[in-house]
Amino acid sequence: MKKLTMKSVDLTQVNIDKIAELFPNVITEARDEKGKIKRAVDFDLLKQELSDVLVEGEKERYQLTWPGKKQAILNANTPIDKTLRPVKEDSVDWDNTQNLYIEGDNLEVLKLLQESYLNKVKMIYIDPPYNTGNDFIYKDDFKEPTEEYLEESGQIDENGIRLVPNPNSNGRFHSDWMTMIYSRLKIARNLLRDDGVIFISIDDNEVDNLKKICDDIFGADNFIEKIVWKNKYGSGALTKGFANVHEYILCYSKNPLVNIEAPLDEESIKEYEKNKDSKYETRGGYITQPLATNSKDDRPNLVYPLLHNGIEIWPEKQWIWSKERLYKAYENDEIVINYSNGKYSVRMKQYLKDENGNVRKGKPVSILNGPFNQEGTKEIKELFDGIDPFGFPKPSKLIEYFFSFSINNLDDRDGIYLDFFSGSATSAHAVMNLNAKDGGSRKYILVQLPEINKTNSKFDNICELGKERIRRAAKKIKEETGADIDYGFRVFRVDSSNMKDVYYTPDKLKQGDMFDLASNIKEDRTGEDLLIQVMLELGLELSLPMETKQLEGKIVHYVAGNSLIACFEDNVPESVIKQIAAEKPLRVVFRDSSFEDDSARINVEELFKMLSPGTEIQVL
Repeated sequence: MKKLTMKSVDLTQVNIDKIAELFPNVITEARDEKGKIKRAVDFDLLKQELSDVLVEGEKERYQLTWPGKKQAILNANTPIDKTLRPVKEDSVDWDNTQNLYIEGDNLEVLKLLQESYLNKVKMIYIDPPYNTGNDFIYKDDFKEPTEEYLEESGQIDENGIRLVPNPNSNGRFHSDWMTMIYSRLKIARNLLRDDGVIFISIDDNEVDNLKKICDDIFGADNFIEKIVWKNKYGSGALTKGFANVHEYILCYSKNPLVNIEAPLDEESIKEYEKNKDSKYETRGGYITQPLATNSKDDRPNLVYPLLHNGIEIWPEKQWIWSKERLYKAYENDEIVINYSNGKYSVRMKQYLKDENGNVRKGKPVSILNGPFNQEGTKEIKELFDGIDPFGFPKPSKLIEYFFSFSINNLDDRDGIYLDFFSGSATSAHAVMNLNAKDGGSRKYILVQLPEINKTNSKFDNICELGKERIRRAAKKIKEETGADIDYGFRVFRVDSSNMKDVYYTPDKLKQGDMFDLASNIKEDRTGEDLLIQVMLELGLELSLPMETKQLEGKIVHYVAGNSLIACFEDNVPESVIKQIAAEKPLRVVFRDSSFEDDSARINVEELFKMLSPGTEIQVL
């Protein structure tokens, strides 16, 4: 039987495994901090493998670096002994919902989700702290003492002598912020699908550094756009210089995209409404596009006449459509022909909706004029009886706009949408709005640190506010639309591992601690707590249906039917084991104490070999 580690995935070892597949000769051995032999990489040899000249030593090269970058990589790769615990009392429609709200440090949460949501997230939107000097998330202030920064960055020597000229303001304000965001984005990229996209709100303070970081993590080839978002109507009363009325949204993809489309804006839709024909009820209005072209390479098969009212109309060079397609469109009244100045103009009708009634999309633009911050404030006030309990939340229409993008010509209306700086839960509001409008089945995962809410004392922390906003927004949307969508959410909270320290370091067990051998599980943890931690390690999504049954007085947990069956009871009788095996589960998990002795354990393995040979058996 395989023993579960009950830790988040060790990304360093994952990376070493990938390198070993390409360059097995650079894999060597080293001793860890406990003196045990482990696999390692001979970096000098790896450098040589990746170079077509002899590698002798360090050379200057173009790269992004700052004091703390290596620590950021280490922070991202190091596994943690933590878990997520279910909070059913705060959840809504636990048994049926597929939405998640997770309370805790987002770096820890992202690590815990690595196995369950690897390559599964369709889109990410985050609104991280802007590093204005007034941010109190993760650190009260990202500034470093001047002397500490100069010494760490190598700008002064051990005697305090400055080595290179550098103004105090250049860098020291940014290093910790860059370290914080780098490690989180590095892990988040792993969660994106191959066609996944991320949107990051930011302002002038860190937009340049953030773009360099994203180029480093996602690759410069996967940069899509630096969107300028006009988010304010005008300047404030205290403005002295230029009125700063915009922020930015950086957009990157995990891999190069074939195409990206966005909903049409109101002005574009008005253009379609200017022209109507007999198909208006089903396809809406239309605009026209030319069917003749002079710019493409010569294609003899695209040179032919169109017979209209007994007159042959020829293109100056050629048509853009084949003869069959153009003739069919002409017969279906989908062509507009005009005569002016001795020439015929032949244009196609481009309808607002396709044959199935789906509204056409267009190309997103790099400058957004609204929605405005004031709309976000108004929106949340309407939910909280005229009170703004958060302070400058993003308008849900902004996030709704991004989440409605079509990627690579795939206009699907499902997928997982992640926000790991979720604040007042605007992203959940946006997902519900979208689903109510188009009948989609999009799912969200929101992550928020339970920091103190200084805006409104009614909510002790931002998480309490976020959960209440989702409840109120769901109620409002349901009342206004009657849409049959998922209004619920499961709540989880980051906590220490369910396992005692002895589980991870049995070699450190002292004679006086022998009583710990009675159980390696903490006394205040439930079977559901253990189930969630097992699901995280085995890579099962936390939104899967979960069911609990009693078999001969023993509690047995079922996840997604027979995807996982777990029993954490002591001394599980053979008759119960047979009933579990009869379900032919893909995976089954027991505790060490589920077996009376080693012979009972061996007997269980033999039973599964006979009754369910495809089952993977694991133990705590």
